Amino acid sequence: MANANVSSVTIRPEEAAHFATLARDWWNPKGKMSSLHQVNPVRLQFIRAAVDQHWSGLGREAKPLAGKTVLDIGCGAGLVCEPLARLGADVTGVDAAAENVSAAAAHADAVGLDIRYLAGEVGQHDIGSFDLVTSLEVIEHVADKRAFLSQVADCLATDGLLVMSTPNRTVASRLLLVGAAEAIGYVPKGTHDWNDFITPDEFEALLGEVGLEVIDRQGISFLPTKGYHLSSNDALNYIVSARRI
Repeated sequence: MANANVSSVTIRPEEAAHFATLARDWWNPKGKMSSLHQVNPVRLQFIRAAVDQHWSGLGREAKPLAGKTVLDIGCGAGLVCEPLARLGADVTGVDAAAENVSAAAAHADAVGLDIRYLAGEVGQHDIGSFDLVTSLEVIEHVADKRAFLSQVADCLATDGLLVMSTPNRTVASRLLLVGAAEAIGYVPKGTHDWNDFITPDEFEALLGEVGLEVIDRQGISFLPTKGYHLSSNDALNYIVSARRI
């Protein structure tokens, strides 16, 4: 089980400040966060399949998350929260940057979605447990990965589902995700520190330490002819689903 007494501070202030500067541009699909807009459908594809599998019998319902609570940790301006709300969920988004939370709330209000957004570390809020917890492209930015995962586990209901994604720490990710991507402006400079990337084996071991086990893991690959897609190749990015042991 997770340790509820761990320090609530896991996000480096400079990381929160970096993403806060991008808040106004978050929803621009051709802006500085364009890479997230491109990869988001793939992440949502994985989440939808994981939801259907975890809560068997849902089939392909239009709103498979109706009646369920969802927490998105490191929600940014709400790119994942809004689609999950449209799937019927009661969604809460938490982000360390208050500017992102403001942008997320304003966008949700503009499109008529009722989503609760909270600023700060998830461990600083007494928000209970959730049926589905997501945290996408976040763990590579935290200072204490085990403490962060302990907080994540504390938010997961006993029979809940967790989905997380992150870059892998490989030679390919160093060259492409950090070197090339930032050099050409595909992602904003300073977005990634390759040394903070985590391998799938390391990730799975840390999840085990906080009482969680991986159900499924897939790579997120990119091909010029295909764009982003799920694959068995996890050299760049990967996404996992997990549950309580």
